[in-house]
Amino acid sequence: MPEIKKSVTKEFNKQIQEEIYSAYLYYSMAAWFEAKSLPGFSMWLKIQALEELTHAHRFYHHIIDRLGEVELLEIAKPPMEFESPLKAFEAAYKHEVHISDRINFLMKLARDEGDFAAETGLLNWFVTEQIEEEQQTDNVAQKIRLLGESKDGLYLLDKEMGLRTFVMPVGFVL
Repeated sequence: MPEIKKSVTKEFNKQIQEEIYSAYLYYSMAAWFEAKSLPGFSMWLKIQALEELTHAHRFYHHIIDRLGEVELLEIAKPPMEFESPLKAFEAAYKHEVHISDRINFLMKLARDEGDFAAETGLLNWFVTEQIEEEQQTDNVAQKIRLLGESKDGLYLLDKEMGLRTFVMPVGFVL
């Protein structure tokens, strides 16, 4: 596999930062839901945070495997308070749209640089993954909107959210 270009390495290091920030954001949301006695939402978000860390790991290994240099950048503090469960998931959806924009930017960069290993070996997977990420967060926001002010509905949705499980991605390497 050809050595990774410096411009791609720089942006992949930024993407590691983005993915770890995503995990921070979801852990922050999980803690907020935990404090609101909604452990199912908290579990869903903690699993989402774990997924984001595996995403960071994919970029990390891609850089290493292609003889690039990983540079871990500073992680910003995420918001700690959210107005409501709906506002939290609207923020999660907005964040996933931002990540999709980043992946699209990286795809264009890889194409412009002729980095087919980055495009086909890594970024194609992320393009598909981001469709799922946006859909999942928007789906939860839509369900919360349907509930309106129903405390019973929120309680039942919390139970449903707590059923989510984490499955280590196939081929994941530490």
